[in-house]
Formats: sequence, C-alpha cells, structure tokens
Amino acid sequence: MKVGFIGLGAMGRPMALHLQRAGHDLHVWARRPESAADLPATVCATPAELGRRCEVVFTIITSSADVEAVALGADGLSEGMAAGSVLVDCSTIAPDAARRIAGRLADEGIHMLDAPVSGGSQGAIDATLAIMAGGDAAVLERVRPLLACLGQRIVHVGPNGAGQVAKACNQMIMVAAIEAAAEAMRLAAAAGVDQARVRAALAGGSAGSRVLEVFGGRMVARDFAAGVEARLHHKDYGLVLEAARKSGVPVPLTAAVSQQLNALMSLGWGDDDTASLLRVLERSAGDVSRTR
Repeated sequence: MKVGFIGLGAMGRPMALHLQRAGHDLHVWARRPESAADLPATVCATPAELGRRCEVVFTIITSSADVEAVALGADGLSEGMAAGSVLVDCSTIAPDAARRIAGRLADEGIHMLDAPVSGGSQGAIDATLAIMAGGDAAVLERVRPLLACLGQRIVHVGPNGAGQVAKACNQMIMVAAIEAAAEAMRLAAAAGVDQARVRAALAGGSAGSRVLEVFGGRMVARDFAAGVEARLHHKDYGLVLEAARKSGVPVPLTAAVSQQLNALMSLGWGDDDTASLLRVLERSAGDVSRTR
C-alpha cells in the first residue's frame, strides 16, 4: 500500500521503518526535514501532498493542537486525502479532540481511527506495541495488517474517542505505578536497605510489574536519561484530569500523582525520564546529594 507517516520521533521513526520493511511504499512529511533525511521513503513537501499520495496516513505527534493542525489546517491532510482514505492517529490526545477531528474528516469522506499506542520507544523498535483503537470496526479491519506490523495486541475499544479514553486509563495506571515504585525505593534507602535487593525481592512477588522492572531499574541505577520524557507524562496527565472533570469522575490518586509531576517539571527535569519522580521525593526530603 501507499502509506504516509508523520511524526518521526523516538517511537514514530521505528514504526515507519516497520511499515517500509513490510513492503509498503512509504511517504513521510517532517516539520524538521533533517529527521527524514536518511529514511528509505518519499519525502513530501506538505501534509496535503502526502495525503494526495497515500491510501492510509499514520500520525504520532505531541498534542491535540498538533494533530488538528496537521489534519485540518492549511496544507493539512484533509486538503489532499481522497474520500475513502484513512487517517490512523497514534498520538495521545484528548478524546474530545479525536472525536472533533474525526467528525470534520468524515464530512470530507475521510475515515479516522484514534489508535494511541503503549509500549514506549522499545516497544516501537520491537514492534510489540499495544494499540487501542477507536473508530469504525470495518475501517480497523481494513488497516489491521498495517497495525500488525507495529504491535502484538490490537483492541477495538469503541467509536472515535474510545481509543483515547483507553490510553488515558493506561497512563493513569502506569504513571501511578512509577510514583509507587519511586516511593518504595525512597523508603528502602531511608531505612538503610539496599534498593537493588528490595527491587529484586519485589519482582518475584505480587508487586512485580513491567514498571518495577524498567523504571525501578532506572531508579536503582540512577539512570535518569530520557527513556520516556517526563514532560510527555505530564502532558498526558493534564488530558486525564480534564477528561475526568468532564465526566464528573473523582480521581484522587491521579490528582496526587499529577502534583508530583508538576513538581518534577518545576525542578527542570521534564526532558529526563519519569523515573525522576524518585528525585522529586529526595528533594522534598532535603536529600539534595541524591537528586543528581
């Protein structure tokens, strides 16, 4: 198929390469041309040009406003995509925004799936992403072979916006678990107990999890270089809290974790890994020597 891709960052780039390696004719547009310079793909001058060339277009970019601009703005995808073509948005954006964009595209006969992904950059590299799809089930079946190049679990959650609701739920649980791991590691250190041994003990019991393995490992190693940039989780939690507000749902734990993310951002660690939540606890306790 002629497949377009917009968003060639830490996750998008390996995703695009998986599609190209599967034999699809890859076309890309990049806001920063250098990010597409060495890709085995046709580079388009605008999203509209990319849309004219492709049957299916994938996007994975940062914010609701970014997706709306790329899809609906001047020289956007909607100016080039033909009726019957499909936009698969793998970004994490507000459910309301996904519904609004899908509705505007539907007016032009263009289909949209909101299909956010979970698994991080390593999941993108390994093609093991979890994909949570909102939109028409028949459209999902049309593009399922493409999604199968990117992930191992593809779930149709419901109509447009439902994929983003599922991703919000994913982020609530995952980042709360990172905060819990940080508090556990902080308690172990304050009690004079080896953090690595505590983590190893927990990994074999009911507290064992992917979060404890990956983010707990980074805390023990004090490796806070960006695996998952904390600013992205901070952005996601803003979406979660807004969705909860609109639905009238109390989310006390999420609200508390959001405050810790706010503190992390105020300390200037937004470009570092979310494992830096441990450093927020250390700074709060006055242990400045261990915040590096």
